[in-house]
Amino acid sequence: MIKTTEITMATRRPQLDHRPVERRVGLVILATDHTTEIDFQRLVTSERIGVYVSRIHYANPTTPENLLKMQPALTSGAELILPGEPLDAIMYSCTSASVVIGDDEIEKAINAAKPGVPVVTPTAASVRALSALGARRISILTPYVAETAAPMAEYFTDHGLEIDRFTCLGFSDDREMARIAPKEIEAFAIEAMAPTSDALFISCTALRAAQVAGTIEQKIGKPVVSSNLATAWACLRLCGDNSVDPRAARLMALRYPEH
Repeated sequence: MIKTTEITMATRRPQLDHRPVERRVGLVILATDHTTEIDFQRLVTSERIGVYVSRIHYANPTTPENLLKMQPALTSGAELILPGEPLDAIMYSCTSASVVIGDDEIEKAINAAKPGVPVVTPTAASVRALSALGARRISILTPYVAETAAPMAEYFTDHGLEIDRFTCLGFSDDREMARIAPKEIEAFAIEAMAPTSDALFISCTALRAAQVAGTIEQKIGKPVVSSNLATAWACLRLCGDNSVDPRAARLMALRYPEH
């Protein structure tokens, strides 16, 4: 004989919070990305801030032509993040693609799915970070081939920064970029820093540079900004989190400039 279980319905509905988490950050990242989620879980996620991810198609090699192909997917990728619910910030996690597509075009595509949400790109966030640090002359380290690096050099000079030294590691596959050991990033960062520069920028959201930015700063005696460090900083500040964590890097002790 099968015993039946009596099911009792509650006599009242539970009270609902306005949101499960007070603040929400969306990430639109490459299908091949190994690094951004981990960095944001470490630097941004907390009991107060949730991070929600959507991945879009990307095919190597990392060339301007392939990077540009991601543009049509930005709106649909953003739309999949908590559909119909507001976000406090949304970040597109590709530095080199942000250069070739353009910050304004990325913002337009994402806001088509998420109207009014502040859009963060690694390029724009890094320019703001360098400005907040008072840097005018910079050195740049990238994992890219020269073809991909050239538009980036133009982007930063167009935004008023002088480049003293620009070093490329010659990789065209972002999955290999993610496998560059943090100790190797440290070593190449020290070599890439020109004595005349005010700061070092380490490009590429695939690189595990945010993990070692503070250590590099100690060794070169100058501020270090990486793509993921800059976007994490921007997203935290847009969520009203002004907490200070100088151990991560000098940037994490600064406020976010409005312009």
